[in-house]
Amino acid sequence: MATVNLMTTYGVQLPNFSGPDPADLFEHVADRATAAEDAGFDSVWVMDHFFQLPSLGGPDQPMLEAYTLLGALAARTTRVQLGTLVTGVTYRNPAILAKIITTLDVISRGRAVLGIGAAWYDVEHQGLGVDYPADRVRLDMLEEAVQICRAMLTADDVSFTGTHYRIDHARNLPRPVRPGGPKIMIGGGGEKRTLRLVAKYADLCNVTGDAATLAHKVAVLRRHCAEVGRDPAEVAVTWMTPLILTTSDQETKDMHELLAASAPASETAGFTVGQPHQIPDLIAPHIEAGADEVIFSAPFADPAAIAALAQALKLPR
Repeated sequence: MATVNLMTTYGVQLPNFSGPDPADLFEHVADRATAAEDAGFDSVWVMDHFFQLPSLGGPDQPMLEAYTLLGALAARTTRVQLGTLVTGVTYRNPAILAKIITTLDVISRGRAVLGIGAAWYDVEHQGLGVDYPADRVRLDMLEEAVQICRAMLTADDVSFTGTHYRIDHARNLPRPVRPGGPKIMIGGGGEKRTLRLVAKYADLCNVTGDAATLAHKVAVLRRHCAEVGRDPAEVAVTWMTPLILTTSDQETKDMHELLAASAPASETAGFTVGQPHQIPDLIAPHIEAGADEVIFSAPFADPAAIAALAQALKLPR
């Protein structure tokens, strides 16, 4: 078995809200979040979507609003970091988003993380009447948004004038609890713009894919850091992997065959499929490739499975 790197941290993303009656849905999610905290995971994440993603059933399936949910989870947990993987820049005015994140930080006593990206789910935008500009425009919006959020999370009485956003003596009281304000994560692996924005503005980046892809993205990020004069050690790399826990070798084999039949290999290359005791070996190449934190997106894991995964990883409790 691979030796677990004690410097690596681990998180759980809860992306699936199907199954329970709506009246029981929050308790269903909260049970998993508290199980992750009790088991020793360092962070709990939710998706910032309003329609469920196609891979989990699409818009016919239930989806909870991210920041209302995180606020409630903040009141149920005491230690884990809380954030979205990741907020679409198109969904909220960045000054209002800074206020939302600050409120989450206050509720959680300093555990909020601002995850943000350029957005991609066009069907969701169309259905809800949210503008969905071209990729280049959304990346321009993202660059302005992270500057506004950083300013409002670290200072009061902030003004900014850009192409897409303007604030005029914006106030943000109360101030965040976390010293220096909540960390900012930019999600996405775009090599020309997204990773350069990470190098310029972010504390964390979130990428996906197999170990070779991760190693390549880390190298690109380090080049961008060198070009903008940033110490790459200041930017933590998180790797998000869809997790499917199995109970036998045969089930693992069957699941790999199902994934191969249902999606291109490029889309499933970053999946982690196996029994809990196999997971450390499966993720070891990604840790070696540069992942500072591994975030398991666990749509089907119940509290017992989360605990079994933590035990396999030998997480401190």
